[in-house]
Amino acid sequence: LPLHFLRNTYATSAQFETRPYKLHQLNEAPAPTVTLTSNDAVSMYRQMMLIRRLERSAGNLYKEKSVRGFCHLYSGQEAVAVGMKAAMREVDSIISAYRVHGWAYLMGVPAVAVLSELVGRSAGSQRGKGGSMHMYAKNFYGGNGIVGAQVPLGVGIALAAKYMKTGGVCFTLYGDGAANQGQVFEAYNMAKLLNIPCIFVCENNGYGMGTSAERSSASTNYYSRGDYVPGIWVDGMDVLSVREAARYAVAHCTEDKGPILLEMMTYRYSGHSMSDPGTSYRTREEVSEVRQTRDPITSFRELILNASLATPEKIKEIDDEVKKEIDSAVPKAKASEEIGPEELTTDIALNFLEPNIRNINPWTPLKHSRLAEQFIK
Repeated sequence: LPLHFLRNTYATSAQFETRPYKLHQLNEAPAPTVTLTSNDAVSMYRQMMLIRRLERSAGNLYKEKSVRGFCHLYSGQEAVAVGMKAAMREVDSIISAYRVHGWAYLMGVPAVAVLSELVGRSAGSQRGKGGSMHMYAKNFYGGNGIVGAQVPLGVGIALAAKYMKTGGVCFTLYGDGAANQGQVFEAYNMAKLLNIPCIFVCENNGYGMGTSAERSSASTNYYSRGDYVPGIWVDGMDVLSVREAARYAVAHCTEDKGPILLEMMTYRYSGHSMSDPGTSYRTREEVSEVRQTRDPITSFRELILNASLATPEKIKEIDDEVKKEIDSAVPKAKASEEIGPEELTTDIALNFLEPNIRNINPWTPLKHSRLAEQFIK
């Protein structure tokens, strides 16, 4: 509930209590109260709403078979991405697993480019060659399909930031289903040994594919799994608690204290992927209860309305704008052309050092070429 808010004809800012945190190897928690401006409230609400509607359209495109291959939706977890993005600076980076449509949008990929990538068209962020799991942008390193493999990569990105003295950190995301991977613990060890500014983020949505966290993990206190790496448990359904924890983590890393681990307790409404109905290992009643009592968008909407940070008219305006943006992006994405086979060997590397690329036989090697210079800025 708001502790107080400033009024003229509307509130320009308000203070709120964050949800309780749990700490590991830390003496001080993130701030128990946060200030939220009207502009930030409106921006964060719009971002969460757009991700929710973007994912709904992605699901519909998959059902009509316009999306080939895998498709993992982020619906229900929007507060995690939006809260962390609000704490990121220009020098910071993020790498994640394969539930990244929303992250691609937050990191600067237009909605139409996200949807175009999903349907494999040239207007996509990777010209349709990456698909659902492999989208990239400036300081956004994907989109990685191998479970847990992005974690050591994230440590490497953070190491590069330290080596180059950029002052940046890397948010390295993985799910509870990847938390038992050996490479995750190797990454913890290296990050701590070298004092690397890496923020490990375990997005605990309760299920690794169809297996609950309780069935897969001897310890479900993922925030303490780093042992010598400090950790914080965060209510990932509350965007303000996420933002404050992320700010705390950034400060921790930039003060040369080494890595930190955040466990974001969240929930996904859809199955693991679109091929998973998500009802064989949990009940419909469970999903419905979370929607009704813990939904990150509904609760945030009520919060900012009660604090007069936004009017009902402004909320409706945002909802209408988001619907219009996504509804217009879908046909544009589907109308975009597919790329031709001549692009098979384009943009494999920024500086390609080999003279040829091996083909299916040794007598007809292929040549590399650069096409997507507009993506390298």
